[in-house]
Amino acid sequence: MKILRFILGDQLSEKVSALRGANPATDIVLMVEAQAEAVSVRHHKKKIAFILASMRAFAETLRGQGFTVDYIKMDDPANTGNFNGELDRALTRHRPNALCLTRASEWRVLDMQRHWAETLDVEVSLLEDDRFLCDEAQFRAWAAGRKSFVMEHFYRDMRRRTGLLMDGDQPAGGKWNFDHDNRKPAKPDLFMLPPYRCPPSTQTQDIIAMVGTRFTDHFGDLEPFWFATTAAEAERARDHFLANHLPRFGETQDAMLEGQSFLNHAVLSLYLNVGLLEPLDLCRRAELEWQAGRAPLAAVEGFIRQIIGWREYVRGIYWLHAPDYTGFNHLEAKRPLPELYWTGQTKMACMAAAIGQTKREAYAHHIQRLMVTGNFALLAGLDPHDVHEWYLSVYADAFEWVEVPNTIGMALYADGGIMASKPYAASGAYIHKMSDYCERCAYDPAIKSGPKACPFNPLYWDFIGRNESKLGGNPRMGPVYATWRKMGAARHDEIREDSTRILDALDNGRL
Repeated sequence: MKILRFILGDQLSEKVSALRGANPATDIVLMVEAQAEAVSVRHHKKKIAFILASMRAFAETLRGQGFTVDYIKMDDPANTGNFNGELDRALTRHRPNALCLTRASEWRVLDMQRHWAETLDVEVSLLEDDRFLCDEAQFRAWAAGRKSFVMEHFYRDMRRRTGLLMDGDQPAGGKWNFDHDNRKPAKPDLFMLPPYRCPPSTQTQDIIAMVGTRFTDHFGDLEPFWFATTAAEAERARDHFLANHLPRFGETQDAMLEGQSFLNHAVLSLYLNVGLLEPLDLCRRAELEWQAGRAPLAAVEGFIRQIIGWREYVRGIYWLHAPDYTGFNHLEAKRPLPELYWTGQTKMACMAAAIGQTKREAYAHHIQRLMVTGNFALLAGLDPHDVHEWYLSVYADAFEWVEVPNTIGMALYADGGIMASKPYAASGAYIHKMSDYCERCAYDPAIKSGPKACPFNPLYWDFIGRNESKLGGNPRMGPVYATWRKMGAARHDEIREDSTRILDALDNGRL
């Protein structure tokens, strides 16, 4: 029996369900570089190069194991540019008895797969993506009957299920969460090692050249390109992080420093998200670092929480609410995404740093995303769908299942509180506390009004005022609204005047 096994660009694992039980003697692996996928949003050039280079390297791995890989390159003149066209051509070429697929990570592509299962004249097996630790059915069972979906409750269940950092039925160290010991500001450190860097292979260099020619209008820099593109390289990046950065990961995970793009962050999520690393294996290796006394429990717990807690949780939320989630707009924000999100041209040092780094590296860590670019989008009332497409475009680790809940739910509160019990809104004081960006900024976080005031300050209170009908009854917002109401009409008018000036400057590229 000949089976055609269609592997997508974020399914680059030998253990992916579509390859389970495959017979190299008879089965054929189909892999497609689809122009339509690369331009579904204007993906960062470095992200496109990373995925294509990883796909081609994975195809070589499979060929080395004896598989026949029907690999369709993007610049093949016969390439139809989309999954539907290339699957039709492959079925005609190979005449398989069956088609085997692993569920796509994005609703749009899963919808295609379901259509194939219903319409093709060949048996179709659409399998669960069991590289994740909590499948859709398990998450729905966990969510059933709950009034709120608190990640901490889910995380504790995942700890019990996996046995990670457990002492019998109790958490190691007597606490589930060590955030109190983490999240400190950082100081410049000239000796901090960067993440592991992989020199691009000849094949990757060819892809970089092709992407540079083919996607000239896309955001981002292609070089320097240092991402791992094979499982072996990703494992070296993993080991580098565990040895050099995990011990201090927790204490600096929320810090931001000018010129320090990575601090002690792992920069492994892109490898997890395309399949080059396995999440449970990574967590167990981190746990071993604590057990061996090489990393403190607080750091290891915080790292593991991001993977078995947050990563699995946001995927569950995505599938619970897909495909509607991308259209949520609870606060009715409508301002178009300003050009500075693409150019980084602004006098706000924090925004310039976060966007400039994103342009160079296709990477920014979670606080830069949530509390700088996300917080600004929330306060300025930017359209959630525009912001969602920006985040999906610009980060190498951004796939819809993980990006949408983080953007629509966490950053913008556009889901009305499905994920967060209150908006993650903050004034300039938070950024000043957690970063050194304000030291060279044209604006001052200590000034509350006027042209020198940090734009986050008036925008924060303007956000509070204009959303009082939707947020005023939120118990967690009670102290904030008590302060707002005490300010009085004159101060309210001053805030609105400052905010109008700031938003006008934003719209006209003068902020």
